[in-house]
Amino acid sequence: MTRRMTRRGFLGTAATVAGVAAAGWVGGAHLLAPGRPELFLPSELPLPPRFRSPLPIPRVLDPVRRAADADYYEITQRIAELEIIPGYRTPAWTYDGSFPGPTIVSRSGRRTVVRHRNELPRPTVVHLHGGHTPADSDGYPMDVTVPAGHERSTAHSGHTGFRSVAHGHRDYSYPNSQRAATLWYHDHGHGATGYMVWHGLAGFHLVHDEEEDALGLPGGEHDIPLMITDRSFAVDGSFRYPLADPQLHTHGVTETYMNGVLGDVILVNGAPWPVARVEATRYRFRLLNASNARRYRLELDPPPPGGAALVQIGSDGGLLARPLPRDRIDAAPAERFDIVVDFARYRPGTRVRLVNRLGSGPTGEIMCFEISGPVRDSPPLPVRLSSDPSLDPRRAVTTRDFHFQLRPDHGWTINGRPYEAGQILARPRLGTTEIWRLVSDFRHPVHIHLDPFVVLARNNRAPGPFDSGWKDTIDMNPAEAVEIAVRFTDHPGTYMLHCHNLEHEDMSMMADLVTEE
Repeated sequence: MTRRMTRRGFLGTAATVAGVAAAGWVGGAHLLAPGRPELFLPSELPLPPRFRSPLPIPRVLDPVRRAADADYYEITQRIAELEIIPGYRTPAWTYDGSFPGPTIVSRSGRRTVVRHRNELPRPTVVHLHGGHTPADSDGYPMDVTVPAGHERSTAHSGHTGFRSVAHGHRDYSYPNSQRAATLWYHDHGHGATGYMVWHGLAGFHLVHDEEEDALGLPGGEHDIPLMITDRSFAVDGSFRYPLADPQLHTHGVTETYMNGVLGDVILVNGAPWPVARVEATRYRFRLLNASNARRYRLELDPPPPGGAALVQIGSDGGLLARPLPRDRIDAAPAERFDIVVDFARYRPGTRVRLVNRLGSGPTGEIMCFEISGPVRDSPPLPVRLSSDPSLDPRRAVTTRDFHFQLRPDHGWTINGRPYEAGQILARPRLGTTEIWRLVSDFRHPVHIHLDPFVVLARNNRAPGPFDSGWKDTIDMNPAEAVEIAVRFTDHPGTYMLHCHNLEHEDMSMMADLVTEE
C-alpha cells in the first residue's frame, strides 16, 4: 500500500485538476475564488455603523428533564422576527426563537437527548457537527422532520427520496462519548442547507470533560463562544439569498453564486460588528466560522506588545497537545478554533479590533473589544493540554482517493459523481485506520461525519499551520492534494463526506459512506 502520494502521482493528479478547471470555464460556470468582490451579494439597505451593538451571548438551554443516564432538551424550530440590523425586523428561521440558537452544554459520557419540534414551513434535518453520534441521530439529509400536521412540506412537495420521515418532532440522541470540544448544530436538509443556515438555523453545542476541567482554563463569563457569519439584507430587513428556485423544488443558487454566497454584513453571535467590553485578564474564545462560503484571516489590531496575540488551545475535535501562540488564525467554513487572549497585555481603556485580512471595507472588520481595568491576574496556561492525536498511518489497512471537482456535465462532484442518496462511495470498517487522499480543483472545506481525523501531509509536505490536532473539517486550497488518517468507531450506518461550502454541498458535492462492523 502506498502511504504517501508519489511526486509523479501528485503531478498527474494536478494535471487532471487543471483539466477539470478548464472544462468548468468552458462549461460557463462562474468559478471565482471566494473573497473576490464579484461574488458579493450586496445588501439593499444602508449598512449599520460598526462597533455600536453589544456582543450577545447565546443563552444556555436548560434541560426539561434529567434522568439517571441522560439530560433531555426541547427546541422548537420556528420563524421569529429579530432586530439584527438596528431599526429593521428580520424574519429568521430559528432554533427556539433566537439566532444563534440556544447553546447546549453536555458532559462527556453522559447522554443528551434533544427533541426538535418543527414549526417551520418546510422539512428540517439537524446535524450535530463534530458529534460522535449513532447514524439515526447524525442528521442524514434524507431523515427529515416535516412540520406538525403536514404529511409533506408544500415547499418541497416534489421530492420523493426521503429515507425517514418524522411528523412534527424528532428526538436526536447524542451519547457524548467523545472528548471535550466545541461542536455546533445546524440544518442539513438535502439541497437547502445553505438557505436554511443563512436564515438562522445554527447554534453551539459544547462538550466538557474532566481533563479540560483540571487545566484551569478561563471559564464562566470568561469563556465566550463567537459564531462568525456573513449575511446580506433586502431593503425591508429580510435576509437576501439568491435561490435558483424560491419554491425549493430544485436545489441550489443562481449560477452567478454557484461558487458560494458572500454577504457584506459581518455578524458575531447574530449582531453586526459588535463590541465586547472585557476585563484586563485572560479570556477563552470559541471561534466558529458558520458562514456559508467565506473564509477569514483573523488578527487583533493592534497586536499586544511582543505579538502572538491569539493562543490556540483547541481545534475541531478538542484540546491540542500544547498551546500554540499565533499572530493570526485562518478559518474556513465550519472550522472551530479555541483560543485564549490575555487582555492584561494591553493598557486598560484600549480598543482592540478583531479584523479579517481576507476582507475589505466592512468585511475587513469583525468586532472590537473595549478593555476595562484594573488588570486582573489569571493562571498561566499549562505547558501541556492533552495527549497528541493517536492514529498511526503505518497501521492503515487501505488508501482511498476522493477528488472534489467541478464538472461541466454534473456540476460540483466527488469522484466525478453528483450526490445521489444511497449511492455508497466508501465502506470503511469500524476500528480500522485508513488513509484518505483528498484532491481539490478549487477551494473546498471538506467535512467528514462521525469521527475526527489527523492531517498527515499537504502536497507531499508537512501539514499546514492550522491543521494541528483533531479535525473534522479541512480547508483545501485550489489544486491541492491532502492526506489524512481517519478511523471510525462505535457506530455502524450511513454517514456523510461533503464540502462545507454550503452552496457546493447543496449543488451535489456530497457522498454517502457506510461504516461496517
